[in-house]
Amino acid sequence: MAIRETRSDRVFSVVNIILLTILMLIVLYPLVFVISASFSNTASLAAGEVTLLPVRPNLNSYKAVFRDNKIWMGYRNTTFYTILYLAISLTATLVTAYPLSRRDCKGRNVIMVLYTFTMFFSGGIIPTYLVIKNLHMINTVWALVLPGCLSVTNLIITRTYYVNSIPYELQESAMIDGSSNLGTLLRIVLPLSKPIIAVMAVYYGVAMWNSYFSALMYLTDSAKWPLQLVLRDILLSNMITEVTDSTLYTPEQILLYEGMKYALVVVASLPVMCLYPFVQRFFVKGVMIGAIKG
Repeated sequence: MAIRETRSDRVFSVVNIILLTILMLIVLYPLVFVISASFSNTASLAAGEVTLLPVRPNLNSYKAVFRDNKIWMGYRNTTFYTILYLAISLTATLVTAYPLSRRDCKGRNVIMVLYTFTMFFSGGIIPTYLVIKNLHMINTVWALVLPGCLSVTNLIITRTYYVNSIPYELQESAMIDGSSNLGTLLRIVLPLSKPIIAVMAVYYGVAMWNSYFSALMYLTDSAKWPLQLVLRDILLSNMITEVTDSTLYTPEQILLYEGMKYALVVVASLPVMCLYPFVQRFFVKGVMIGAIKG
């Protein structure tokens, strides 16, 4: 039998829908504007004629972006860094969370306290830089993928997922049948952990794809720059050109730089936006199970 709604329930539902709709529009409008601006005529964009839909749409901004070889170099570097970072981070997180989720792991609570401590206190930028320098990792890929390869937040979520979603009795049965700890992890735990693995892959992948600060500090060779640092360099060089060398460029070229800014945002965000729909169902399930329970 359907539950009859009271008048206050209906009022609450209407107000809730209105507020959520307004919030959705506030979040959605900047995204739509950036995409529309990237396809619009640069003169119309500079004149402020673009509000929601593209004005005199064209691909000039994207053509200018992809003519720059540094963009392709940045894509290649970032893709390599992201794949390597994902492999290392997922391995570190899954392998570390497994023993900390087992009841027979002695001292696991103390170890978790030590891990949690690092969430609130760190050595700072300068000591970290000195450590990276003394390990001879300056201007290498390892300076980007190793220092932050294990997120304590992701570790806690993964550990909680193991505890609440994989029965400990199942692991005990495997041990009775002669399975080792590593065998139990590989044959029992990981096949049942696809949702949380997908969540961790999204978290770590997006973090590395959008990362630029570590590369800014540790990479001295521009040929190794990730995409975000390449985009930053292009935007900064265009801004400097507009201010200092505007007499050397035509008005059309200066207007083109304005359109390139929006095209660069779309280019940098597109891979993540295309990947997310394929892992969305795992993402929602893994976050709900790993973060709410326990």
